[in-house]
Parts: sequence; structure tokens; C-alpha cells
Amino acid sequence: MAESAAVEFRIDRRSGVATYLQIVQQTKQALRLGVLEPGDRLPTAREVVEATAINPNTVLKAYRELEREGLVEARRGLGTFVRRTLGSAAVTTDPPLRAELGEWTRRARAAGLDKEDVSALFTDVLDSTFKGDQHS
Repeated sequence: MAESAAVEFRIDRRSGVATYLQIVQQTKQALRLGVLEPGDRLPTAREVVEATAINPNTVLKAYRELEREGLVEARRGLGTFVRRTLGSAAVTTDPPLRAELGEWTRRARAAGLDKEDVSALFTDVLDSTFKGDQHS
């Protein structure tokens, strides 16, 4: 696939997370969820700058980090392309798991939890579930 993949970076300037790391994290999430697949082209630095109003060097730093991790490769004059995916195929091929998580999230919201509360609770349960696992 030579066209740019459907990934849009969202930068939260209040998050306390470095902008380039937000791009790295969002790219990894897209790889895990099957939004990005091997052969897909990432948006150019110019496209990201136009969409997010961040410094082009920040985009390039994120892409260099992803390249260092072996997830993407820069092809001179062509762009930056996905080399490999992350995660398990079950993430994208198990709709019942996604539906159950969606239902749990709706119940948590109905119980008055906001996004940060849900994230904290989920992270706590996730950490305790994978305690001692090298990949957590």
C-alpha cells in the first residue's frame, strides 16, 4: 500500500507527555489495533504539522524512535512505512472481547466514572493481572 494510512495524531498539550512520545504511543496503538499494517505509509511530517501545528522536528524525532524500534522504515523520497505490526491478531479478530469491554466501559460511565477514572481502574486491574509478566 503506497497511500497514507488512516491515522490521525491527536496531541494533548496538557497531558505532561512529550509530544513526540504521544506520536510514538499513538502509532503503536494503531499498530496493535490493526489500523496500521505493514506496508502502510505514515503521514508525512508536513501532513502531521498541518494537522497538529507542532514542530516538524518533533514528528521526525517520533519517526526516528519508531524506526529505532524496528516498527517503521524511512524510504528516501517516498516516506515512512510500517515494517511490522504489534500485538496479537485477537485484538482485531475478536469482536466479542471488544463488545464486552465496550459494555463494561458504558457501565463504568453510567456509574459516574470519567475517562481518567476508567483509565486508572483499567490500568490497575491490568497491572495486577499481568503482575510478574515480562511484557506488561
